[in-house]
Amino acid sequence: MSASTLMSFEGYIRIAEAAAVLGVTTKTMRNWDRAGKVVPRRHPVNGYRMYAIEDLAALLEEKKAESTSSDSNGR
Repeated sequence: MSASTLMSFEGYIRIAEAAAVLGVTTKTMRNWDRAGKVVPRRHPVNGYRMYAIEDLAALLEEKKAESTSSDSNGR
């Protein structure tokens, strides 16, 4: 495994870390993967799902907007 391949995963985190950031379970992350809501890369050595921090930030914004929208609709 070359150093450049490993370096290409800077800015990525594994599924458990991603789930913790988003406040969901790893099962939810896998379901979102299958549904295409978030698309991970696979680590070439171990096959782990690796999620881009940028993608997670976008999902957080989306969740925040949905939460704000549902809060204002309920009032």
